Amino acid sequence: MLKVEHIGLAVKNFAEAIPLFEQLLSTPCYKTETVASEKVNTAFFQVGDTKIELLESTDPEGVIARFIEKKGEGMHHIAFEVADIEAEMTRLQALGFQLLNETPKKGADNKLVCFLHPKGTNGVLVELCQERRE
Repeated sequence: MLKVEHIGLAVKNFAEAIPLFEQLLSTPCYKTETVASEKVNTAFFQVGDTKIELLESTDPEGVIARFIEKKGEGMHHIAFEVADIEAEMTRLQALGFQLLNETPKKGADNKLVCFLHPKGTNGVLVELCQERRE
């Protein structure tokens, strides 16, 4: 793992959350993006070498909406940048970690992503991400 790439925070409403985090972090939101396959809107903030990603559900039945319903707004996941996502997935699976997707999928911010099941990571949803090379 190269570094913490971003920390994902589940929020109910971008109209309230984006201005709040712009004030809190003293930096503007530099990018918003919809990831239709995940039924989520994303908003990014750069804080030093790390990003903060806000996640807003686009569907009342989406994974973020269900997360907020169960646990409330707040920390959703931590993402680590990796040099070779497929090799890292193979390594972690061999060590017994459960992958939530069999192959890397397209994520926000030009990334390939894979999530690890939180049951095997002390309750923390872990995301692996690698810059897409197209």
